Amino acid sequence: MWLQLQIFGFRALWSPYFMMFIIGLALIYYLITGPYRHKFGGGEKPSIKQQSFFYSALVLLYIVKGSPVDLLTHIMLTAHMIQMAIYYFVFPIFIIQGIPTWVWKKIVRRPVVKPVLQFLTKPLISIVLFCGLFSFYHIPFIFDFSKTSQISHTAISLVILIAAFIMWLPILEPLKEFEKMPPLVKMAYLLANGLLITPACALIIFAEHPLYDAYTASGAWIQAMSLCVPGDVLSGITSTISGPEMFSPLTILQDQQAGGIIMKIMQEIVLAILLGTVFFPWFNKGSYKVDPIPAGSTSESTTKA
Repeated sequence: MWLQLQIFGFRALWSPYFMMFIIGLALIYYLITGPYRHKFGGGEKPSIKQQSFFYSALVLLYIVKGSPVDLLTHIMLTAHMIQMAIYYFVFPIFIIQGIPTWVWKKIVRRPVVKPVLQFLTKPLISIVLFCGLFSFYHIPFIFDFSKTSQISHTAISLVILIAAFIMWLPILEPLKEFEKMPPLVKMAYLLANGLLITPACALIIFAEHPLYDAYTASGAWIQAMSLCVPGDVLSGITSTISGPEMFSPLTILQDQQAGGIIMKIMQEIVLAILLGTVFFPWFNKGSYKVDPIPAGSTSESTTKA
């Protein structure tokens, strides 16, 4: 497959401009949280753990949006679902964990931002917002529309990404403003997340025919490929490529089913890890509590002695 993908050229495979954008984000983070943090009213430098989270998030972002994986997402729904799982379920978590507290205060405690976030991060609103947008996105005509132009594709992706950040904030609680749920409610919140995403995955897994024109009809597929392949390159190879099945070992329907399964599995893995981070501290905290000695037991034991 790799040799076949070479036909699309270096820019389509490695997105050098996007790589420069990622390097720019890393440099901005380093300067603002490092040598120039005092100019921004900053406190301590981010810890090694925070830096690891943030830079790992940028690496993941480049992998799913700039490397050959991004090209594959326009060829195979399986690759698209892997991209979505990382982009919405892992990347935001790493970014939130990687930003120091003082930066969060600068962002969140602004006159306009604070009331908006306080409203949107209410548990019911945040989870319905993300799961609703995610599910609607996978309705076939909406999905195919998102592939019609770079503007629609970018806009829809960013709106869902913002909703993903909003969904994770009440769980990760980078500031006290987001401390809205006790542990039991957090666990219910995470379980509800898994349940609300299930219908969209089931629609894809159990469909008896291909759902998305962007992966089936040659015209729609070529249009979708134009989102990541330069126009001059694409026009030069259009006559030599027949469709996505030329680059995939799976049939279109098998690819669709595998994509739905992979999305669900990756989502459940992330949710299980987060459930563990909530459950075990809560359970250990409860287990350390010593039951009080019943009244009168001390005097009884003294009498017996």
